[in-house]
Amino acid sequence: MEDFRLKDHSGKEVHLNDFRGKKVLLSFHPLAWTEVCAEQMNSLEENQELFGKLNTVAFGISVDPIPSKKAWAKELGITHIRLLSDFWPHGEIAKEYGIFRDKEGFSERANIIIDDKQEIIFLKVYPIHELPDIAEIIKVLER
Repeated sequence: MEDFRLKDHSGKEVHLNDFRGKKVLLSFHPLAWTEVCAEQMNSLEENQELFGKLNTVAFGISVDPIPSKKAWAKELGITHIRLLSDFWPHGEIAKEYGIFRDKEGFSERANIIIDDKQEIIFLKVYPIHELPDIAEIIKVLER
């Protein structure tokens, strides 16, 4: 996938191409307001300073609509990580990356790392009820 545009939980557009020269972590989670997804987004928020040192921008992505993502970010105390809405066309970006679950109508739990030239250097799908290991992601980013 070359590029995409999605709106974040504040309604601001995120254009992947704007992050050329940086690594991008796309952390897909099935649905907001669920326990493991909340832990996944909190782990991004807790590590945002380290991501900055590693020249990386991290995003949380799900099919939830913007108002839901906004309320959820407020509930979780997310102030640095942008939560992107892949709501409409429903799951389009997850489908582009081959991680959309048609039967359930949401994405896999997955982390995708895109390098500074916008090439995918890491893609891992996790069991739906398992929290991704942030240490594994940091090791990849440090390479």
